[in-house]
Amino acid sequence: MSCEVFHLKELDVEQFEIQEVLLCIFHTIMFHRALGLMRPKEIDLELFDITYVQCGDVEVERKIDEKIIQFIDRVKKQPNQKHQICISFYEVKNKQGSWFTNKDERHYWEHWYINLSVAHHPKAGSGKSHHSKVVNPGESAPEERDARHSGLELSLREVLFQIINFGNEKKDHIPPISNLEGASFPFEITISSSSDSAFGMELLKKMLQTGRPTMLG
Repeated sequence: MSCEVFHLKELDVEQFEIQEVLLCIFHTIMFHRALGLMRPKEIDLELFDITYVQCGDVEVERKIDEKIIQFIDRVKKQPNQKHQICISFYEVKNKQGSWFTNKDERHYWEHWYINLSVAHHPKAGSGKSHHSKVVNPGESAPEERDARHSGLELSLREVLFQIINFGNEKKDHIPPISNLEGASFPFEITISSSSDSAFGMELLKKMLQTGRPTMLG
């Protein structure tokens, strides 16, 4: 089975924007790889004039929320760096086991890489709406921040279009659906940063397991 690898456009974000940006991206990916049984619901972002769709699966939402919290904690410890977070889909194959091997083996068939360049500017004020501009005194002129915010919103829209295009164009590698009990194929979310060499080794391991991937970016 082939494994597709999608690299989404890098986004320049501030820490207080990470949660909404990742929620939007992850749930859009999940919606375009969802199985038959789901209860989709539209969600309006508070910082951006963007609406996205969730599958309506509580377990998927919980797993995504937990990983985003872990990612934000990682960013706080390593500020002003490029960070990467990957959502991978896989199927579990039963392997002939022995005393020293696991019988269940993961076969990855798709990786989505989200790349963020994070600037550390603590959020000031409590206003969240995209109608009220968020301004941190002493950092930059309001006009500059408005322009940056508008640029990020435009880039986020481009990423969503990337997801839609990739999701619709590349389907031949998706494995057959074995059951419709959940809203999602099995998936995992992996976090890295520009200085994390262990993540590169993990990616190499996955490539060896799934074969040479097709690169899109």
